[in-house]
Amino acid sequence: MTTTQATLGTASLSNLPLSRALAENWWLLLLRGIVAVLFGVLAFAWPGLTLLTLVLFYGVFAAADGILALIAAITRKGEQVAPRWWLVLVGVAGIAAGAIAFMRPDVAAQALLLLIAAWAIVTGFFQIVGAIALRREIEGEWMLLLGGLLSVVWGAVLVAQPAAGALAIVWIIGSFAMLTGFVLIALSFRVKSLKPAG
Repeated sequence: MTTTQATLGTASLSNLPLSRALAENWWLLLLRGIVAVLFGVLAFAWPGLTLLTLVLFYGVFAAADGILALIAAITRKGEQVAPRWWLVLVGVAGIAAGAIAFMRPDVAAQALLLLIAAWAIVTGFFQIVGAIALRREIEGEWMLLLGGLLSVVWGAVLVAQPAAGALAIVWIIGSFAMLTGFVLIALSFRVKSLKPAG
C-alpha cells in the first residue's frame, strides 16, 4: 500500500466514482444478501424437500438474485462506474437459471446440480473480477472476493460430486446461500459507510 493510499480516509474514498455508485446502491447488495439468507433458512427448515420443490425454490432464488443484479446495473450512474456488463451478465444468468428451473421442473437431479454449479461458477468469477476492480477504492473488497471464491469452490464441488443425495444437496445449497448472503449483507453496510453525508 502506497503512502497516498494509506492517507486516503473514508471521506476521500466516497468521492471516487465506483465507491459513490456502490454507496448509493448499498441497499441492493443488502437485498441480495437477505434473499440468499432467506433461501438458506427455508432449505434448512424443510430438509425433506422433494426435488421438485428444491427446483422451484432454486428458481425463485436465482431469478430474484438476477433481477436485483439487473436493477443494480440499470441504476448505476455515469460511464466512469465499473462496467455494467458485469451486473447485466450476472442478472441474465440468474434469470435464465430461474426460468429453466420453472419451465423444466422435471429436470433430473444431476442436470439441476450442473445448472447450479455453472451459475455459481459464473457469478463467483464475476464477483472476483469486481473485487479486483474495487481493490483501490474500498478496503472491504475482500468480502466480495471471498463471496466469489466461495461461489466458485461451491460450483466445483457440485461438478465433482453430482451423485450426492437430495438431503445433502438441500443442506449444501442452504449453507452456501446463507454464507453468501451474510457476506453480501456485511459488504452492503461497508459500502453504505462510504456514502457522503447530506
